[in-house]
Amino acid sequence: MSTATFDAVIIGAGAAGLFCAAQAAQRGVKVLLLDHATKLAEKIRISGGGRCNFTNVNTGPANYLSQNPHFCRSALSRYTAQDFMELVQRHGIAFHEKHKGQLFCDRSAGDIIDMLLRECEAAGVTRWQPCAVQSLAHDAAQGHYVLQTARGEVHASSVVLACGGLSIPKIGATDLAWRLAEQFGLRTVPPRPGLVPLTFDATAWQPFAALSGVSLPVEISVEVQQGKRKQRMRFNEDLLFTHRGLSGPAILQISNYWLEGQPLQINLIPDADSALPDAPQREPLLDLLLAAKARGSRKLVANEIGHYLPSRLLEHWMSSHPGCQRPLAETADKALQQLCQSLQQWHITPNGSEGYAKAEVTLGGIDTRDVSSQTMETRQPGLYVIGEAVDVTGWLGGYNFQWAWASAHACAEALAG
Repeated sequence: MSTATFDAVIIGAGAAGLFCAAQAAQRGVKVLLLDHATKLAEKIRISGGGRCNFTNVNTGPANYLSQNPHFCRSALSRYTAQDFMELVQRHGIAFHEKHKGQLFCDRSAGDIIDMLLRECEAAGVTRWQPCAVQSLAHDAAQGHYVLQTARGEVHASSVVLACGGLSIPKIGATDLAWRLAEQFGLRTVPPRPGLVPLTFDATAWQPFAALSGVSLPVEISVEVQQGKRKQRMRFNEDLLFTHRGLSGPAILQISNYWLEGQPLQINLIPDADSALPDAPQREPLLDLLLAAKARGSRKLVANEIGHYLPSRLLEHWMSSHPGCQRPLAETADKALQQLCQSLQQWHITPNGSEGYAKAEVTLGGIDTRDVSSQTMETRQPGLYVIGEAVDVTGWLGGYNFQWAWASAHACAEALAG
C-alpha cells in the first residue's frame, strides 16, 4: 500500500476537527481529516436537544475553566461568536436566541454538520471515516510525522489532536488525545466528567426519589478556591429532580466546580429575593412571611408560599415541618425561620456523578503550559491540540462549541502561516 502525504493530518472529525480542516484548507493547506467513528460528528447531532446550541453571544474568558484561566483569551478574541454567526448566516441556516445568549438552529443540528461538511468539501479536504489511528511517530531526521492508520501509512508535517475528551463513550469518545500527548512527553490535567448530573447515596435520597421529574428555577452555589482565597460560585438556572439525584442546567453548571465531599447550597425560592428589594440579604422569604403574619393572615403557611414551588415539592417539604402545618398567624416565628432556612439554604452533599456516560464535556486535558495560546501548537514541534482535548472547559450554553471554533481557527491560521 502506498504512503499518502499531506501538510497536516487532523485526528478527530468533531466540531473542532471539521472546522479546523475547512479553515486550514481554505488557506492552502493540504489536509487529511480522519476519525475512527462510523457516524460523523455525533456530539453536534445530539447537542441542544438535537438543535445544536452552536455558540453564545456573551462568550468571554470568564465562562471557561482551566488551570490557566487566561489561556483561552487569545483564541476567543480572534474568532468570536459573531464571526461564527456570520458563517451560519452565509449558509442560510435559520437560528434563534433561546436563553442567556444561547443560539440554537431553528430546524436541526444536522444543519451545522452539513455546513461544516460543505466548507470542507469546497476547500478540498480529504476525509477518511471510519479510519482508526494505530500509531503516531515523529521522524526527526525527515522532519515529519508518520501515522499508521486503518487505511495505510500517512506522512505529514503537522498533526492536530482534535479527538475530544472522554464524555459519552457510546458515540465514540476515547482517551486517544491523552495517550498521544503523554507519548510525546506533554503534561496532562487529570480528566473528570463535566456538565454532568450529580447523584446521592440511595438511602439518603430515598425521600426525594418520588419527586423525580419535578423542575424549578433555583440559585445554586458551591465554595471554590480562587488562588489563595475562597469564594462561592453561583448560577441561577433550572433544577431537575431525578430518581438518582439532581440534574437540569443548574446542576450541570455547578458540576464543573463541585469536588467530591463538598456540599451544595441551593435556594429553592430565589424569586422571593426580588419581592422585597430592601430586605436583608439573608432569608428574605422569612421577612415576607413575618410581614404577612403581622397582618394577621389566616392562610395556611403552604398557601402563602405555594406560588413559589411546584405542588409535589411543596407537599414534600411541608411534611418535614409539622410546626408550619397551620395558619400563618398561629405559626411560631422559630418554625417559620427553620422552614425558610431549609428552603433557601438547602445544603446537600452529592456522593458522585452520572459519569462520562451522561457528561456533556470532559474537564481537564492537555496542560496549557505545554500549548501556545496563539497557535495551539504544543512544545512538541508540529503537534497541535484544539477543542475539548485542551484543558479549557466552558459553561453550559454554547460556550464549548465557541471554544471549538475559536481554537480550531487559531490552529488553522498557524498551519497556513
